[in-house]
Amino acid sequence: MIYTGKLCCDNLKKLSQLFLFDFTETERINEKNNILSFVLISSANAFAVSIDDINSVISDTEKYLYDNSQTPTVSSIGGEWLIMGLSRNGGDIPVGYYENYYNNVVNYVKECGGVLHNKKYTEYSRVITALTSIGKDPQNVGGYNLLLPLGDFEKTTWQGINGAIWALIALDCGQYDMPYNTDAQIHATREMYVEKIINSQLDDGGWSLLGSGESDVDVTAMALQALSNYTDNSEVSNCVNKAISFLSASQNENGGYSSWGTENSESCAQVIVALCELGISPFDERFEKNGKNLADNLMSYYTIGDGFKHTYDGDGSNQMATEQCFYSLVSLKRFMNGDNSLYDMSDVCNISQDEINVIKNSLQFVMMNLILLRK
Repeated sequence: MIYTGKLCCDNLKKLSQLFLFDFTETERINEKNNILSFVLISSANAFAVSIDDINSVISDTEKYLYDNSQTPTVSSIGGEWLIMGLSRNGGDIPVGYYENYYNNVVNYVKECGGVLHNKKYTEYSRVITALTSIGKDPQNVGGYNLLLPLGDFEKTTWQGINGAIWALIALDCGQYDMPYNTDAQIHATREMYVEKIINSQLDDGGWSLLGSGESDVDVTAMALQALSNYTDNSEVSNCVNKAISFLSASQNENGGYSSWGTENSESCAQVIVALCELGISPFDERFEKNGKNLADNLMSYYTIGDGFKHTYDGDGSNQMATEQCFYSLVSLKRFMNGDNSLYDMSDVCNISQDEINVIKNSLQFVMMNLILLRK
């Protein structure tokens, strides 16, 4: 079904997201008022997975993660990705849960003397992202500034492209200024991290962890997540377009993805997040194969009450897979609702536990007075 007409660009984008349409810009007719002529092309399979389906799975998986991860701490599993997913979902997780995590982080950072790792600076990026998602300042965690290490370009990129990717995501999620690290031999800038990523792109349009060999879906998707805020740059935009083509061509016939020769849920999850960060609908026809889209494929790994599997033939739920699939669905939900993206945390309310306690006490005082007045 095809619709044509003229709308404000922003409204057109919201309309296309709401009804899961794709839109193409065919003619810019009023630059000043940002008016576009447009073509909306509906997809016959766009509603294979509804927002109600997604919300239902998110709610069930949220409960599973919370019930099975009562003491989150600094960790790539049962730690930062768990916290970020839960907080960005905005569900009914007790505030004390996040406070307990924060206190665990503070204790951990103090025990480490502020050094989370001597080589892997993605440790800093991961913690920064989680803290930002719950409204905590990563620039003062037990007296340590966790942003500071990311100001050292050489040490941050010791891990190669992965270090650059997550440094950008961490810095941009809270719109932090680039820290000036006086101990750095080469002082980092955002532009240097962007350049590191685009210069590492392989001929097929993707990226690999080692910067050579075959491109990997997961690394490519994460690179796109990092570059999503820089597409106004023509070089970045061209780079992104080639990567989108690579991901579309790499998609399996069932709508999913494989990494290192194994079809798995996490690869699909990372592509969903990448597209949402770029403002591209995961229901885009480029990412539909044999009537199956990314959401259809991701849901095939899900078991009610037991999270997500890593692979189809896996033995039950996998914690890492469940955390990544969960936050990818949160990313998709936010996209469909027109909310800030997963990594755009400018909508996070920064409120301390002390402030929360004051509010609680004030409400209790008001309630007690209402009760007395009724008597």
